[in-house]
Parts: sequence; C-alpha cells; structure tokens
Amino acid sequence: MLASIHTKLAEPIRQIEKLRNRKVLIFAASNLDMEILPALYQHLLRMGKVERLDVVIQSKGGEVNAARRIALLLREFTDHLCFIVPYYCESSATILALAADEVIAGQMAIFSPIDPHLHGGEVGQADTAMSFLDIQQFGKMSEDWFGLDKQEVQTEALPLLCQSIFPPTLTAFYRTTLEAKAIAEQLLTFQLPQLEPEQRSSIVQQLMFDYHSHGYAITREEMREKGLNIRAEEQVERLAWQVSLLMQQTIGGGLRQAPDAPWLDALLADNETIEVRENRAGGFMPQWQELNSETSMHQ
Repeated sequence: MLASIHTKLAEPIRQIEKLRNRKVLIFAASNLDMEILPALYQHLLRMGKVERLDVVIQSKGGEVNAARRIALLLREFTDHLCFIVPYYCESSATILALAADEVIAGQMAIFSPIDPHLHGGEVGQADTAMSFLDIQQFGKMSEDWFGLDKQEVQTEALPLLCQSIFPPTLTAFYRTTLEAKAIAEQLLTFQLPQLEPEQRSSIVQQLMFDYHSHGYAITREEMREKGLNIRAEEQVERLAWQVSLLMQQTIGGGLRQAPDAPWLDALLADNETIEVRENRAGGFMPQWQELNSETSMHQ
C-alpha cells in the first residue's frame, strides 16, 4: 500500500518542484497533535534546511498549540515558507497557514474560523460541540429572542451559565480563547510583518468573531479580502488537487471497514520518502511507517 501511495504522489511532487523551483513537502493529518512533531522533525532533518519550501497541506484542524509548534518547526528549516491548499485547511490548520510567507489556495480550498471549542466539559479544538461564541452571544440572544433588557441580562446571564458549565471550566475556556488569539497573532507576524500589531490583531479578530459557526467555509477570496497573502496559481492548484484526491482516499478514520480497524491518520512525503501514521482503536499508540524511493523500487 505504501509503495502505491508513494508512486502516485511522486509525479505531482516532481511537477510542483519543477514549476516552483523549490522543495515540496506533503503534510496531511486528520488531527494536528504534538505527537506529529518528532516524525516531522526527523523528516525535515533528512531534507535539510532549504531556502524555499512549499508545503501541500490537508487537515481539518486539531490542537492550537500543536499548530503553533508545527509552524515554528517548519520555519526553522526554510527562509521562505509557502502553504499550498487544495482542499481542507480548517480550524487549527487555518491558524497554521497564518505562519506562511504566502499561501497558494485552489478553487476548492476551505479555511474556517479559529474560535476554540468546548466538548464534554473539556476545552479543545477538534471534534467539539460548543464555540466560545455560543457563550459570548448568550446575552445578545437573551435580548433579541426573549426581550430581556441589558440590566436583566447582566444580572441573570452569568448565574444561568454557571448552572450548566462548571465555573473553572468557563475560566479555562476564556484562557484558551486568549491563547488562540495570541498564537494566531504571533504566527501572522511571519506573513504580514509590515503591518502594525493592531492591524494583525484586527485580522485575527475577524477570523475569530465574524462568523456564526465554526464550520463556515471561508474561501480564498474571503481570506484575501482580510489582507492575507493568498493567491491563485492554476498549474500548481491542478497538481495539488491530485495530491488532495489521494489524501481523501488514504487519510482519515472514516475510511475504516470496521470500528476497531486501524486507519491512517497522518502522512508526510517528499520526492524521496513517505511516512504514514497508523492509528488504532482502544487507546493503542499510533505507529509510523516509512518508505523511501529505494525500497519503493524493490516492491
């Protein structure tokens, strides 16, 4: 299976590198987490530092802090970082993309709001149920839907919330929101260093507050309108879409044949080496598998 994936990825990687005259890394992940970092670090060490690096990314998000560390690690290995987005680049992956000097986004590219979420009483970003906006807008909803005046809302809102959400959890949610905002502003400094901090903060505020659902599919045009360095490049987009189609057929728990079957949840690849992470049900530690071009030729 690995050999087949590597063979199918090799041609679009080669063509993108030829078009762009730079190294290409494929990075796909069902969930961005800290456990990806060692494998990414080893892969980047083998590649070595390059002047310019293109990362074809496909991810629906994950941990905000993992996105930050992945971004900072990638920046250690190149002077100019470009993300190529053929399809999903959502949630924490949108935060990750802020760290790029430039982003090439296809017509199918999907970014999303970067508002943190709460699920099952715990604060997190992936597979979540309640946005901090759900809490923040509680007072406004009380005014609009139930005709309460501002004084009534101010008096009643917090006690009502605390009946449903443990107060320290609310505080942790608030801190997580501040952290996500700070991380997004930090990473955006790489892409838009010429802007004043207040201008970068305004862009981040829009990504956090301007949408009514976490699942809102932000287009490349909408991202560009915010002032982000995002553009189209037709030939690159077509090649990256080939990569995306393969990732859609390879990465993700939804591809399993049974609930307890293992699945591939992350992939790193360049023109020489491919690594995939196999996840297993039952809490077993995920395992990485590697295939390089020499072993590929003998399979």
